[in-house]
Amino acid sequence: MTAATLLPLARPEVNHLDLPDPDFTLSGDRVDLWLVRRPTGAEAEALAIGELDDDERRKADAFIRKADGLLYAAAHVAVRRLLGRYTEGRPQDVRFMREPCPGCGEPHGRPALSPPPPPLHYSLSHSGTVALVGVGTVPLGVDVEKLPGAETVDICSRALQTDEQREIAETPAGEERRQLFGQIWTRKEAFLKGLGTGLSRSPSLDYLGADHGRHPDGWTMAGIPVDSLHAASVAVAGADLKTVDVRWVPDAWLASEGSVHGASDSWAARAATTS
Repeated sequence: MTAATLLPLARPEVNHLDLPDPDFTLSGDRVDLWLVRRPTGAEAEALAIGELDDDERRKADAFIRKADGLLYAAAHVAVRRLLGRYTEGRPQDVRFMREPCPGCGEPHGRPALSPPPPPLHYSLSHSGTVALVGVGTVPLGVDVEKLPGAETVDICSRALQTDEQREIAETPAGEERRQLFGQIWTRKEAFLKGLGTGLSRSPSLDYLGADHGRHPDGWTMAGIPVDSLHAASVAVAGADLKTVDVRWVPDAWLASEGSVHGASDSWAARAATTS
C-alpha cells in the first residue's frame, strides 16, 4: 500500500471523567496525560523545589514573571514524581537526556530519561496557568497553549500550512476562530515535538487542520479537554493507540511533605480536594 492510499488512523477514546486511581503502568494502546495547575498561595510555598536539579532551579528563577517560574517549577516537579512512579524510582534521582535530532543528529531531539528505560517515552508542555505531561510506550508529543487574542491569531496563522490558513480565515472571527487556531496550533506543536524536530521544521509543511484524514501518516492525534482558556493536543507515533486517559494532578501531590511514595490517602480523594 502506498503512502497516498494509507487509511487514516482511528481516533482514540479520550477519557477525562470518573477515572479510577492511576496504577502508573504502561500499555501499548494507551497514553496517560497529566494536567498540572500553576500553584498559588500555600501550594506555591509548599512546592517540592528541592527535588529539582540546579539547572531546573536556575531556569525557574530566570523567568521575569514569578508566576511563569512557578508553573515551570511545578511542571518539572510533576514530571520527576510521575516518571519516578512509572520507573519505581525517587523523583530526585530522575536524570534526563536528549535524543538525536532527526534532522542533524545532534543531541537536541525529543527529551528522554537517561539511561532510557524502554519502553517509556514522555513529553512536557506548559502555557498560561497549566502544564501538560504525556507518558506512553512510543514516541509522542504534547502541547498546551493559552488561547491567544485575535491579533495573535492573525499573525501566527501566516506561519501555518496553506489549507490551515484557509480554514482559520473562513471561521467566524471571535471565540470560534480562536478555538480553531488553538486546536490546529497545539496539534502542530505536539506533532513536531513527537518527531523530535520542534519548530526547526517549518509549521507550513504538515497539514494538521480539521480534516483528520489528511493528518501525517503513521501518527495519531487527539484533542485534550483542559478549560475555556487553554487548548491542548497529543500526537502519538503508530496505529495502536486506543485510549487517552487525562487526569489533573492534585496540588497537594507536588508538596514537599506530600511525597507520592507511601501516601496513605487515595489519589481520588486528593484530586477531589483540588478540583
